[in-house]
Amino acid sequence: MHLRVLKKDKDMVQEEKKKRIQLYHSFTFGAMGVAISKLVKMLFAKKEMRILMVGLDAAGKTTILYKLKLGEVITTIPTIGFNVETVDYKNVSFTVWDVGGQDKIRPLWRHYFKNTQGLIFVVDSNDRDRIIEAKDELHRMLSEDELRDATLLVFANKQDLPNAMNVSEITDKLGLHSLRQCHWYIQAACATSGQGLYEGLDWLASNINSKT
Repeated sequence: MHLRVLKKDKDMVQEEKKKRIQLYHSFTFGAMGVAISKLVKMLFAKKEMRILMVGLDAAGKTTILYKLKLGEVITTIPTIGFNVETVDYKNVSFTVWDVGGQDKIRPLWRHYFKNTQGLIFVVDSNDRDRIIEAKDELHRMLSEDELRDATLLVFANKQDLPNAMNVSEITDKLGLHSLRQCHWYIQAACATSGQGLYEGLDWLASNINSKT
């Protein structure tokens, strides 16, 4: 009788051990599964970026925005106020604010500076008469405290036109090399064909990511 009780106790101990091991494995692998799930979400979740796109009127800002958003060229009219769209590209979700560039509404640009991570400045490469005006507006903006940490992408748009200034010439005319505190890049582009647009977004996304 005594031996039978001992055997029963031993069996109970073994059973308890087995339950604990099962519980341990269940907890460990469960926690691991949650961790892996979180990691996958982090790796594949879209990163959100707030982008402000400005430039003189008729530079091609709205055409660029909707070429990126819709993949097609739309008929545009001068923007009075702003257009805002979300552009999903690779693992990044860009919220792009396209603000009108007419001289009377340029003072309103500053109302869109807050929380801007990336600044896209669009230049009409064919507009030699106003390139200095474009330079003045760009440098005026970049002197604002709220854009101190923004990454700058310049789209040298309308490169398909025969008299368009090339990237090197526009870089000099805009005085980009004098921007010591600003991380910038200039990309040759053509809004109607899409040439250079995604290359510019690639650079912008990778450089904003490297700062966060």
